[in-house]
Amino acid sequence: MQVIQTTVQDALILEPRVFGDARGFFMESWNRRGFAALGLDVDFVQDNHSRSQQGVLRGLHYQIKQPQGKLVRVVSGAVYDVAVDLRRSSPTFGRWAGVVLSAENQRMFWVPPGCAHGFLTLSESADFLYKATDYYAPEHERTLLWNDPALAIDWPLTGAPLLAAKDAVGTPLQGAETYP
Repeated sequence: MQVIQTTVQDALILEPRVFGDARGFFMESWNRRGFAALGLDVDFVQDNHSRSQQGVLRGLHYQIKQPQGKLVRVVSGAVYDVAVDLRRSSPTFGRWAGVVLSAENQRMFWVPPGCAHGFLTLSESADFLYKATDYYAPEHERTLLWNDPALAIDWPLTGAPLLAAKDAVGTPLQGAETYP
């Protein structure tokens, strides 16, 4: 597996080995020993699958308690995936990293605990899978404002995104609850 460092500490783009021929392909998307060798000795407790139409922007979500590490990938379509570092002790606090994840490039993105996460659907629709290191806890969920000028995330938008109500009124970084 090839590992690409990003501008956010511990957030990694992962390119798995893909074995393909005329019949299709095989790839290993998760192996505890392989990930531990990369310094990612994590336990996943929940798998999630979402489908979104083009122009949907989900996020930037995080849990202030029970923070989740996420291993994310796309199995149909394409998204622009973003992680924002909310760990005040991190040298990359307040920075973001973005990557295109698609069925074609088969990349994965490791979003470490302590980061807000979101994505924009680029294709007609996209099926997005992610493994989480802690359970979803709606009482601890927070939303960072997706278009906060202080973050200046370069979303590849072609118009106004389709947002959930909670995402439209997220909190700017300056007023957001963060991690130590």
